[in-house]
Amino acid sequence: MGHSLQEAEVVQIESIGEGARVCLDFVDQLAPTEGLLVGNTGHGYLVVLAENRTTDTYPARPFRINVGAIHHYLIKEGEQSAYLAELQPGNRLSLINEKGETRSLAIGRIKIEKRPLLRVVTKIGETEISATLQEADSVHVLGPNQEEKQILSLEVGDQIMICVDQPGRHLGEKIDEEIVEF
Repeated sequence: MGHSLQEAEVVQIESIGEGARVCLDFVDQLAPTEGLLVGNTGHGYLVVLAENRTTDTYPARPFRINVGAIHHYLIKEGEQSAYLAELQPGNRLSLINEKGETRSLAIGRIKIEKRPLLRVVTKIGETEISATLQEADSVHVLGPNQEEKQILSLEVGDQIMICVDQPGRHLGEKIDEEIVEF
């Protein structure tokens, strides 16, 4: 199964102070352009990539994805969503690569720490898709043409890859209802 990735324009980047951020350590190595779909709302998700590159302040951690603030939604196996706060070691998540292909892999460890956070808002058509990510040079999102974009170097007007979804789930399962989230 795959997810349809589309380009969206970054319209806002805002430092919002400290919060609880979550790192997910998986039971296998991840490719540099593999990641997870995470977002502030059920309207859609950004592709946050594995920590596969060495930066000025962090060594490479090819088993880890820093998925940002604890309130995020993310896609588990199949079409189910979950809050980061609900996840447990052993849960299987749906990793996505730069082609939109997915594979299922279990979480080995969950690490939560207080860190400075950035709110990144994108727009595709009239739809806003946003995520709240750690303000750190180890955090990368997927850009067009399989480009890895460091969150600290993102600028308004940049294009990044997102996955549009329809909000409306109950305990992770899709339901049909009118819902407004922002």
